[in-house]
Amino acid sequence: ELQLAVSGGGSVQTGGSLRLSCTASGFRLADGGVAWYRQSPGSECDMVSGISSDGSSFVKESLKGRFAISRDENTVYLQMNDLRPEDTAVYYCAADIWGPCDGDVGTQVTVSP
Repeated sequence: ELQLAVSGGGSVQTGGSLRLSCTASGFRLADGGVAWYRQSPGSECDMVSGISSDGSSFVKESLKGRFAISRDENTVYLQMNDLRPEDTAVYYCAADIWGPCDGDVGTQVTVSP
């Protein structure tokens, strides 16, 4: 059975850090591309970062210097530093059959002033 699980969200104050994890079972996450998205209430689903099977990666321009993506064989991480209230959103992992902002694989990140 294919499964994808996201963890690591929570509540932090401005300037805090969180590391999100996206872990697969039933398939090798490293075989394909993986992306992180986020969506806050009333806003569109927004791509944050992604990493391809060959290891090349990108981070949304406005988040460079604060966010970073990495992976091992079956987990992709999103390291988020210097968090700000505008980073508050549900963060989603997209891989294989799970598309952007799929409600089953999200975790809430809340940053308070």
